[in-house]
Amino acid sequence: MLEPTLITWVLVIFGVFFIFLPILYAQIQMAFRPHSQRSKDIIIGKGEDWRDKTHFRTANGLAWADLMIWLPLLAAGSIGVLQSQIWGYVLWAGSGIVSVYISIVLWFSEREYVYPSCGPLAYYTYVWGFFVYWGIAVVTYSLLRLANIQF
Repeated sequence: MLEPTLITWVLVIFGVFFIFLPILYAQIQMAFRPHSQRSKDIIIGKGEDWRDKTHFRTANGLAWADLMIWLPLLAAGSIGVLQSQIWGYVLWAGSGIVSVYISIVLWFSEREYVYPSCGPLAYYTYVWGFFVYWGIAVVTYSLLRLANIQF
């Protein structure tokens, strides 16, 4: 049985407070008020402006993709793992893969712009790092649980 463990609860709570809620807020802001200074401050750094139309369109497209695909996967997966459901671990692993995938893309496309505006501590924790760390942890944990490894 895939009963939730302490690790499950830690990953769910971390995911809700440090991944889901901040991304939900930022992406709702970006999707519905894309040209506001608040959206730009959240997405690309305080006082920054879009580099070009492609930069803006990419950020706007990612906001909609997060709202339609990634965040529902994360929410449904979290609910499923707390209900001890196999499908929950599958969806959770999927959301972790998306988190790592987009973090790799953003590492190459955004780091030179975002990193200087926030500094190393913020960047390698809540701006970028938490998404990588959480994604890797959730994928690993889900695969181990699905392989029937007990914790």
